[in-house]
Amino acid sequence: MTRSLTILGATGSIGRSTADVVLAHQGEFHVEAVVGGRDAVALAGVARRLGAKFAALADENGGETLREALSGTGIGSGAGPSAVLEAAEREADIVMAAISGTAGLAPTHAALKPGRRIALANKESLVSAGAAFMADARRLGVEVMPVDSEHNALDHALAAGLSRDVEKAVITASGGPFRSWTRDAIARASAKEASAHPVWSMGSKINIDSATLMNKGLELIEAHHLFDLEEGRLDVLVHPEAIVHGLVQWSDGAVTAGIALPDMKVPIANALRHQGRLRMDLPRLDLAAIGRLSFERPDEERFPCLSLAKAALRAGGAMPTILNAANEIAVEFYMAGHIRFYDISEIVERVCSTFSGRRISAPATVADALGIDQEARQVTRQLIPTYAEATRL
Repeated sequence: MTRSLTILGATGSIGRSTADVVLAHQGEFHVEAVVGGRDAVALAGVARRLGAKFAALADENGGETLREALSGTGIGSGAGPSAVLEAAEREADIVMAAISGTAGLAPTHAALKPGRRIALANKESLVSAGAAFMADARRLGVEVMPVDSEHNALDHALAAGLSRDVEKAVITASGGPFRSWTRDAIARASAKEASAHPVWSMGSKINIDSATLMNKGLELIEAHHLFDLEEGRLDVLVHPEAIVHGLVQWSDGAVTAGIALPDMKVPIANALRHQGRLRMDLPRLDLAAIGRLSFERPDEERFPCLSLAKAALRAGGAMPTILNAANEIAVEFYMAGHIRFYDISEIVERVCSTFSGRRISAPATVADALGIDQEARQVTRQLIPTYAEATRL
């Protein structure tokens, strides 16, 4: 049976890999809509390649370029926030939610429709508005399938038993580019060095989050909402080979692990499956050839962002929303060369401390989450000049 698919974030790394999976299974999917950010020409190329019915660009200034690039194809197009929401709400069996950052929260939430599957690769839907998002998904009967390799691995592993029997659910981290660096060396690292991920090919912002280990902290918050596991039953291990993506320790001492080569097409294919797995022509895992798998505890002194994310999860309420907003702004300024590597964690900690006394409740709606997000961003921007000035000295 042919299934209809919409891809939010079609020009990013997840979107491109999703297109590869779809094209490898011609006749099993038809693409309803594709959404991109600012690159109208790239989005038009994806829409043509996949035979999409509609293409939406987030940047309304690129609307004319998109129309021209699609001229003669019969593919409809639009630009701006309303066009993105239109794409998200169009009839589709599956929506691949792969817009990165808080910009993906509203479209992903708009995609929640009765009986639909959301292949979720947008962290902020759960980090910024997890309780509200999952409550709406349950109310509407939406199936939420994780696309992150770590959560996909846990999804597989948790199927081996009951939630009450889980002692610990563990996600792994490659350790990023600075796994073996000293703190002093890390402190001097440029954004280019921090972006050089040793395993995965991702967007630049996610690469920085991987270098700080904030990415793992955000993934713990995601796991909490996806699998209804409290912070005390969630953990992180550094695993440089990136073969074991997640594992579950059971109450009887048994361990179930999700293991695969580091290729995002594997979890994407799992999220798109229907009445059986999709067969993928990918290299197969050869453990004998790999020979050895290694694990170590994360060093939260060199990578304090992981500790900050754990603290936000423990604190609950709106703290994960605030943490994420502060981190997005701090990473933006680090990538622009205005602040230093460890300024990211210092800024995030200061913003979280600013809000901690207010004990703001967890956002009840996505609109609430976006309001808290904007307030936290404003506070973060007010702190930036102090750090930017120190960077110039």
